[in-house]
Amino acid sequence: MKLQKHLTHALAILFVMVLAFAGCKKEPIDPIPSDDNLVAEFDAEAALRWNEVFLVIERYAAGYRPGPAPRSLAYMGLAAYEACLNGMPKYNSMESRYAGLSLPKADPNKVYHWPTVVHSVYATMMPKFFPTPQPSAGAQMNNLITQLNSKYLAQAGQEVYDRSIAHGRNVADVMWAWASTDPYGHDAYRDPFGNFTTNEVYNWQDHYTGPPHWVATTPGPGKGMGPYFGRVRTFAISEAQKLSRPPLPYSESPTSELYAQALQVYSQNTPTLSHEAEWVGEFWSDDLLDLTFSPGPRWTAIANQIIDKEKVTLEVALEAYAKVGMALNDAAVACWHSKYTYNWERPQSYIRRVIDPNWEPALYNPLTGDLGVTPSFPAYPSGHSTMGAAGAEALASVFGYAYGMTDRCHEGRTEFEGTPRTFGSLYEMAYENAWSRVPLGVHFWMDCQEGLNLGTLVGREVNRLPWKK
Repeated sequence: MKLQKHLTHALAILFVMVLAFAGCKKEPIDPIPSDDNLVAEFDAEAALRWNEVFLVIERYAAGYRPGPAPRSLAYMGLAAYEACLNGMPKYNSMESRYAGLSLPKADPNKVYHWPTVVHSVYATMMPKFFPTPQPSAGAQMNNLITQLNSKYLAQAGQEVYDRSIAHGRNVADVMWAWASTDPYGHDAYRDPFGNFTTNEVYNWQDHYTGPPHWVATTPGPGKGMGPYFGRVRTFAISEAQKLSRPPLPYSESPTSELYAQALQVYSQNTPTLSHEAEWVGEFWSDDLLDLTFSPGPRWTAIANQIIDKEKVTLEVALEAYAKVGMALNDAAVACWHSKYTYNWERPQSYIRRVIDPNWEPALYNPLTGDLGVTPSFPAYPSGHSTMGAAGAEALASVFGYAYGMTDRCHEGRTEFEGTPRTFGSLYEMAYENAWSRVPLGVHFWMDCQEGLNLGTLVGREVNRLPWKK
C-alpha cells in the first residue's frame, strides 16, 4: 500500500513536470499584428524635416520649375507612403493602379522603425532627383542625413535600424526605376525648353499664326518653358481630363469680355499699384529662381506649416504629402498640356498691341533688377491657379475644408512683401493665390478662373483614389 502511494505521488510529479515542459515549448512565430507596430505611434519629424529641406534645395534648382519639382514630390511622397503600409492597417496600396510598378514589401514578421523607413526613402530619392544641388542646400541635405541617422539608430537599435534603412532604400530604388521609365518626365529638368530624353525641340515661332497665339516676352529667355510637360505620366487623371475648357473668344473690340479683362489687368498698376495689390502679388509670386521655392512646392510649404502646427502623426503626414505631391504633379501636367494646346498670349502682348504700347507688368526681380517680367510660356490656364487649387483640395481632404491658417511661408523676407496673411480656409488661400496673378499683370482673370476649375478637378481625382479601406 505504501509503495502504491509513492508511485502515485511520483506519477503526479512527473505529470506536472511534463505539463510545465510543454508550457515552455517554443511555439511557431505568428506575424506581428499591425497594431503592435503602427506608423501612427510616431511623430511626423522624418517626413516634415525632409520636405523642409526639399524647399531649400528646389529654390536654387535651375530647370525644375514649373513641372519637374512637383513631379519629384509625387514620387517621393508616394514611395514613403507605400513603404510604410505594413504599419498603416487602415490604408490601401496604390501600386496596382500603375502598370510596371512592383514595390518591395515589408516583412510582416519583423518590426520596423517607421521614421527610419521614411528617412531612408527620402535620403535615397532626393539626391537622385537633385544630383547637383546648390552647395549650401546640398550641405543641409547631408547634415539632415547625418542627424537622423544618429538619432534613429539610437531609438531603434542596430538590428531594427538596419532593417528599416534597407526597406526604405529598396522601395525608393524601385520607385526611382519606375519614375525613370517616363520619357517626358525623367530628366525633364535638363532641358526646360525641349525634351532631353527624346531630343525634341520646340520653336514657338512654328506655332504662331497671329493673335492670340503666344509670343515670347522680354525680359526672358525667348523660349517656351515646359512645351512637352503635358505628356508626363499622371497619377490620378485621365488623358481627357488633361485638357481644360477653352478660353474666351478672341476679340480686340472695346465691348468684348476679353478687352474688359485686359482693362482689369491694366488698371491694377496704372498709374500705380496699391500696397494691398502689391502685397498680394508678391506674397504669392514664387516665380523667380534663387528667390523662393516655386509655385507648386508652395503648397508643400503650406503642408509643412500645418503638420508642424498640428503635431500630426507620421501616418497623417504621409497621406498628406503623397496626396499633395500627386495632385501638384497632375495639375502641372494638365495645365501645361492645356497651355500648349490653346497657346494663348500673355496680357503684356495684348495690352501693348491694343491698349498701351508702353505698359509693363508689375512683376519685378529683385535679384537681377529686371522690371516688367512675365513667365516664359503661354498664359491659359494659369499654372499658379491650377496647382494652387489642386494642392488646396488635396490638403483639405486631410485637414478639413474649413481649415484656416496664417501662412508664414515668407515671413521676414526683405526683398519683397512677405508679411504673413491669414485665411479662413485652404480654398480661400487658393483663390487669393489665383487672383494674385492679375495685379502682377501676368494673367487675365479667365486664366486664373480656369486654373481654379482645372486644379479642383485634379485634386478631387487624387482624393477619389482608394486611400482608405
